[in-house]
Amino acid sequence: MIEFHLDARSGVSPYLQLVHQVRRAMRLGLLFEGDRLPTVKEVAAKVAINPNTVLKAYRELEYEGLVTKKPGVGTFVSSTLSDASLSEHEPLRQELRSWLERARDAGLDDESIEALFLSTFRTHAEPPSTEEER
Repeated sequence: MIEFHLDARSGVSPYLQLVHQVRRAMRLGLLFEGDRLPTVKEVAAKVAINPNTVLKAYRELEYEGLVTKKPGVGTFVSSTLSDASLSEHEPLRQELRSWLERARDAGLDDESIEALFLSTFRTHAEPPSTEEER
């Protein structure tokens, strides 16, 4: 089951952080079709937010067709975003693990590592292509 967390310093609204975390878990193959998401009460208690915020995130995911709400039963993953080539990512994952070890050996803490990665990613990430460019 997915474990949610919020970053108050991210500048991203809490409900969107929850939506992004579910999408990420689906892309990484951590959530599969039929998996049950934690209840609204469980998430609200775990990350200390208003239950309406969790409901908003779940509604967004439902609107996107990624989850289905079954009243009295729960919210379930209804599709998947995982890449068929997920196993092909393993060499990259190994390189990233090695890079993380070097960063820790250099004395960086988790927050510094994350900041370095994100700033580099944002600097070198290509903007998504538009339909007109295709």
